[in-house]
Amino acid sequence: MQRAVRAGAERMRTDEGDFPSPESLALADVPTSRTRPDGLKRGIDLIAATVLLVTTAPLSVLVALLIKLEDRGPVLFRQARVGRNGHVFTLRKFRSMAVNAEAHTGPVWAMRDDPRVTRVGRWMRPLGIDEIPQAWNVLRGEMSLVGPRPERPEFCATLETEIPLYPQRHLVRPGITGWAQVNLPYAATVDDARQKLDCDLYYLRNRSVGLDLRIMLMTLRRAVFGRHHA
Repeated sequence: MQRAVRAGAERMRTDEGDFPSPESLALADVPTSRTRPDGLKRGIDLIAATVLLVTTAPLSVLVALLIKLEDRGPVLFRQARVGRNGHVFTLRKFRSMAVNAEAHTGPVWAMRDDPRVTRVGRWMRPLGIDEIPQAWNVLRGEMSLVGPRPERPEFCATLETEIPLYPQRHLVRPGITGWAQVNLPYAATVDDARQKLDCDLYYLRNRSVGLDLRIMLMTLRRAVFGRHHA
């Protein structure tokens, strides 16, 4: 799976004949190596992730206790996600769903008002508290604060066959939040994923520290006034 994703991203990056629209041609200028702007973004990620973990430590302890008291299951939820250049990594979140939520269904998309969500999860998810452990993924270099949200390998395999240019979103580190997350609702279908890809491609063409700051402020506003994205 990882090899297929990386090959797809490389093909889309180097073969102009594969680009079906003029808009996508702009993606040929997306930096794929370590550049000065990427170095600045990485520095901001490291500082911000450290501050996030330190300042939310008391809240994290409280959340861990609440999760454990509710059903005595694991505090953290770990799941394979596809990152930069198709690298598959382990994403960490505070567990907000029942233990073994997919035992009878296999991999399925999360949805608004998901019945698998626990009572603690119904409190955490609208505020984005469940995402806090992903700051560790940022420190490890697997994620960024802002970028396309990382998808599961099982879904990527389907989406790459259904949606042109889908591998392009793997040219940068995935984010805890992103342009799609602050503009669109939960993605639960291939059509939803296609709309999210439009936002991801917009981010790739226009990414900057200023845009990252705007997305972070929009994310904070949604956490306070209402959040409707996965």
